[in-house]
Amino acid sequence: MKKLSKILVFSIVFAIVYSCGTRKNTFVNRSFHSLTTKYNVLFNGEQAFLKGLKEIEEKHQDNFWKRLPIEPITFNENTIEAPSFRPGTGFDDSEEEEESKPLSHFDKAEEKAVKAVQKHSMNIGGIERNGKIDEAYLLLGKARYYTQRFIPAVEALNYVISNYPKASLIYDTKIWRAKANVRLDNEKLAIETLNLLIELDKNEKSLTDIQRERAHTAMAMAYEKTDTIQKVIEHLALSSRTFKNKEQSARNMFILGQIYSELDRRDSARMVFQKLADTRKAPRKYRIRASIELAKNTENDSASVLVLSRLKKLIRNTDNRKFLNSLYYQAGVLELGRNKIDNAVEYFNKSLKAKTNNDYQKTYAYEQLGKIAFDKQEYVLAGTYYDSVLGKVSKEFDQEKRIRRIRRKNKGLTTLRKHEETVKTNDSILKIVAMSIDERKAFFQEYIDKVKKEDEERRQQLLNAQNFGSSFGGPSLIGNNAKGGKWYFYNDQTVAFGKVEFQRVWGNRPLEDNWRLSEKETILIDEDPTEDSEEEEELVNPKYELTTYLDAIPTKEEDITKLKEDRNVALYQLGLIYKEQFKNAALASANFERLLNIEGHKESDLAINYHLYQVYSDANYEEKANKHKNIVLTQYPDSKFAQIIREPNVKLVEEKKTDEVLNRYKEIYIIYKLNKFEEALVEIDKFEPRVKNSNLIPKLALLKALCIGKCKDQDSYKEALEFVSLSYANTDAGKKAEEILKQLSK
Repeated sequence: MKKLSKILVFSIVFAIVYSCGTRKNTFVNRSFHSLTTKYNVLFNGEQAFLKGLKEIEEKHQDNFWKRLPIEPITFNENTIEAPSFRPGTGFDDSEEEEESKPLSHFDKAEEKAVKAVQKHSMNIGGIERNGKIDEAYLLLGKARYYTQRFIPAVEALNYVISNYPKASLIYDTKIWRAKANVRLDNEKLAIETLNLLIELDKNEKSLTDIQRERAHTAMAMAYEKTDTIQKVIEHLALSSRTFKNKEQSARNMFILGQIYSELDRRDSARMVFQKLADTRKAPRKYRIRASIELAKNTENDSASVLVLSRLKKLIRNTDNRKFLNSLYYQAGVLELGRNKIDNAVEYFNKSLKAKTNNDYQKTYAYEQLGKIAFDKQEYVLAGTYYDSVLGKVSKEFDQEKRIRRIRRKNKGLTTLRKHEETVKTNDSILKIVAMSIDERKAFFQEYIDKVKKEDEERRQQLLNAQNFGSSFGGPSLIGNNAKGGKWYFYNDQTVAFGKVEFQRVWGNRPLEDNWRLSEKETILIDEDPTEDSEEEEELVNPKYELTTYLDAIPTKEEDITKLKEDRNVALYQLGLIYKEQFKNAALASANFERLLNIEGHKESDLAINYHLYQVYSDANYEEKANKHKNIVLTQYPDSKFAQIIREPNVKLVEEKKTDEVLNRYKEIYIIYKLNKFEEALVEIDKFEPRVKNSNLIPKLALLKALCIGKCKDQDSYKEALEFVSLSYANTDAGKKAEEILKQLSK
C-alpha cells in the first residue's frame, strides 16, 4: 500500500513537472500554461492596470468651460522618452535603473505582462502555442501607453500584430497602436490603419460594438490633431451611437455638442445636449453638464424660461449638490438675459458660496458681478469684483483673452478706487479736525461703545457655542477644524479664546508659583506702602481708550494742508477718469463741481471749467455748458482753452511756437540730466500750462514723473507713472511708464 502511494505521488509530481515545460506542444502543457497565465499572472496584471486607470480618473479634473479632451488624460509631451528595448520583444533594458523607484500600478501591470511572456510563452517552431500571450503583449503596450512611453508601447503592439495576426484581440491591438501613434504625432499613419479597420468592418462586420466605438474615438483623436473638424464631428457621432462604453460615449457626445457650439451651430448643439441630458445611460456629470450647456446655447426668448425651469429643478435635487456652483451660475446668466438683475446677483452669489467649487468657476461669477456693478456705475464695487477674478485665476489661464481684457479694465478701476479711497479717508479726517473737543469725544465714545458691544456679542456667541458642544458630551461645535474630544483643551478654538480672555483679565503673567500675586507684588513695590489697595490693575485694550483716537487726529497745519491737497488732486483725477475713460458725465461733473466750489482752491479753475464745458456740451446741457464756457472766455481770454473754444477747427500749434516748446523741453531735460530734479520739477510746473496742445505733452508728463521719482517717495512716483500710462497709453511715453511700473512691482 505504501509503495502504491509513493508511485502515485511520484506520478503526480512527474506530471506537474512535465506540464511545466514550455518546449513540449502537448495538451497538458498548453492547458497548464494558458490557465496559469490567465488566472495568475495576467489576472494580477489586469487588476493593477484597472487600479491605475481608476487613479487617473480620480486625478483628472475636467474644465467644462473648455472643450474637453477626447481621452480624459493629460500627457506632458515634453517628457516623452524612448528607452532602449530588445528587438522583437518590446522589452526595454532599463529595468535595473528603475528598481530604486516605487512602482506605479501601470509599472506593476507591465511587470506582470513581462513575467507572463518570460515564464509561459510557448513559441515552438515559430508558432505561439499559449493563446494568452497576445493578451500579455496587449497589456504590456497599454501599460506603457499610460506611463507615456509610446515608442516601446508601439513596439510591443507591433509584435502582436506581426506574430499573432489571428489573435482574438488583434483589433483592439490595432486600435491601441493607432492611439499611441497619435500621441507620437504620427496621426496620418494612425488614420490609414484605422480606415482599413473600419472599411473591413463595413464589409465583414468583424468588430464588436465596443471595438467600433473605440475605433471611431481613436479616429476622432487623430483628426483632431490634423484640425479636420468635420471628420472629428463625423467620428464622434459614430462613436456615441451604441453607448456600450457609457463613460466614453457620453464624453464623445458632450464634446460633439461643444464643437457645434464653437462653430455657432446652436441648433445642432442644442439637439446633442438635449439628447445627452435625457440619456439615462450617461453618467450624471455629463447629463448635468449637458443641461448647463443647453442653457448656454438657448436664446433669451420663451425657450429660456423652460430651460431655466429645468435648471431650477436640477438645483432642487439634492443628488446634484456637487454641481450647484455651475447650476447657480448658469441660472444667473439666464436671469441676466431676462433683465432680472436682482435674481441674477442672488444666483451668482450662491454659485460663489457653493461648497463644491473651483477657482476657475469663481472667476466667471465674479466677472458677471463686476459687469453688473459697472453697468450700475458702482465702479469701486466693480473693481473689487475684478480684483477677485484676477486673484482666483491660475498661471495656466493667466494669458486668456478674457483675463487680459479684465486686467486692462481693472487697471483704470484700481486707480479710481485709490482716488476714491483718498477722498473718503481725507474727508473723514478733515471732518473730525473741524469738530470741537467735546464733539470729538462724543463721536469716538459712541464708536468705542459700538466696538465693545460687538466684541461682547462675539465673545458670548463663542461661549454659547462652547457650552452647546459640551452639553452633548463632545467637543465644541465651533468651526470644522476643532479637534475632537470631551476635554476643554482638545478644542483649539476654545483654547485660543481662553488665552485671549485670560490676557484681557490678568495681563501677561509669568509661569511660576503664586502667579496671581506676581502682578500685585510689583504694584505694591512701586506704589506708596501706606495705600491699602489690593485691587489688581486690569490691562485695558487700546481700542477701548478714548485717548487712542484723540491722539491720532492731526493738529499740525502742514499735515492738514497736505490732506486737503491730496483730496483735491484725487477729486481732479476722478473727474478726468470719469470723463475720459468711463464717459460718465454725471460723476465727472460732480467731482469737478465739488473741486470748483472748494474754498481756496483756484490753481486748476481754468482746466476744471473747460472740462465742465466739454462734459455738459457732450451731455446736451446747453445752459450749464455756456456758463463754464463764458468763465473761460471772460476770465482767461488768452489761454489755450479759450482759443480752442473760439476756434475749435483751427490748429493751435504754430511752427514757431512748436520750436519754442521743443527748445524749452530740451532745456528742462538738460536740468534733469544735471541731477537738479527739484529745479526741473518746478520748471515743468511752470511750463505745463503752455503746452496743452503739443505732441510733447506725454514726454513732459513722463519727465515730470521721473523727477518725482528722484526727489519724492515711491508712492508719489508710482502715482505719477500711473497717470502717464493711463492718460497716454498709446504713446511711447505711456508704454515706457507702464514698463517702469512693472519693474517696480517685481
